[in-house]
Amino acid sequence: MDRRVVITGLGVVAPNGVGLAEFTHSIKNGISGIKHNAELERLRFCCQISGTPNISPELISNYFTELELRNFNSSGILYGVIAGIDAWKDAGLLINNDNEPDWDSGTIFGTGNSGVDKVREGIYKIDAFQTRRLGSTAVAQTMNSGVSAYLGGKLGLGNQVSTNSSACTTGTESILMAFERIKSGQAKRILAGSTNDSGPYIWAAFDAMNVCTYKHNNAPESGSRPMSESASGFVPGSGAGALVLENLESALLRGARIYAEILGGNINSGGQRGTGTMTAQNPTAVQKCITNAIVNSGILANNIDAISGHLTATSKDSLEVKNWSNALNRKGIDFPYINSLKSIVGHCLAGAGSIECVATVLQLKQGFIFPNTNCIDLHPEITAIIDESRIPQKLIKKDLNLIIKASFGFGDVNGCVVFKKY
Repeated sequence: MDRRVVITGLGVVAPNGVGLAEFTHSIKNGISGIKHNAELERLRFCCQISGTPNISPELISNYFTELELRNFNSSGILYGVIAGIDAWKDAGLLINNDNEPDWDSGTIFGTGNSGVDKVREGIYKIDAFQTRRLGSTAVAQTMNSGVSAYLGGKLGLGNQVSTNSSACTTGTESILMAFERIKSGQAKRILAGSTNDSGPYIWAAFDAMNVCTYKHNNAPESGSRPMSESASGFVPGSGAGALVLENLESALLRGARIYAEILGGNINSGGQRGTGTMTAQNPTAVQKCITNAIVNSGILANNIDAISGHLTATSKDSLEVKNWSNALNRKGIDFPYINSLKSIVGHCLAGAGSIECVATVLQLKQGFIFPNTNCIDLHPEITAIIDESRIPQKLIKKDLNLIIKASFGFGDVNGCVVFKKY
């Protein structure tokens, strides 16, 4: 029998807030975490601003031992462990200190890479004949599954412990993979989420592709402009989001707080056919992903209250809105509200989907739609499809029942998930 799947815990490490309280305050008030990045300026990047989480050494010491921090150099694992453990504790779950693993609990925690700075450090030490100075945890920090391995060990998880990777779709995909495992009865709960390293060795390739903004180096908070006519590319960002997914029976049995229910979703690919390429989505596949997610969730498109878009502040934003309109068969004033978190955190790459899902669930639970920052000059191709009122510029307090979230990634891959108020 299929199990119902609910969300019982949230954790987040974002450029504009580390922890739920700070993050919630920031998204409600349009507070940006995008700032000037002196290192990007020194390295002569075209884009010299970024969204980078601010984490103090004191906070780090609450999650890692001194021994673990020796020779540690992986920002992605750092973000993922903090967000993951926070979500676990937020769900009211204890950290398993028994010798026996928790066979009912696991983690599917995605990333686009792991320990890039550690890899760079290794290259220099190897070339300097100092291989042994890399430290005994170099492999754990640089293997792609490092983040799930760290979380699995810290929480004593005995169910599936793995890492997925699907570019910018990674976070949304991890949630759908966890959903399916719980729904089929193979686990009671899964810590789902994603993370991404930060820094120039992650962002350089995007800067070289000319997909990052270069016009706002002197005005960082104005740099990320989804759905705006003056958008000139995305702002690189980083961080992690985490959600505890649990079967409803288990959640009710232990009296857990329930944030929302996941009704279903869909993952697909455009196969890099038609107009789909390594770096651009096939519109047919995007629309099919959305419509299949709706069918799989057993809802009607007309009942969707809001959309959490992928919307990166590139030339593809207008096409994304067109795809949503075609897939939902809704336009003008009938179109759902739509917003993009990237306006205040930048594009957190593999971490984007999970951070944005945390924001989506908070909107459902607390009854609000966060504002779209930097959207004062909406793109005319977008307003030709949907009414301006559907793109809120200010916080809207509103009881919401259904929000649909999609992410699209390099490789022409798509993921879409439907959240319902519980």
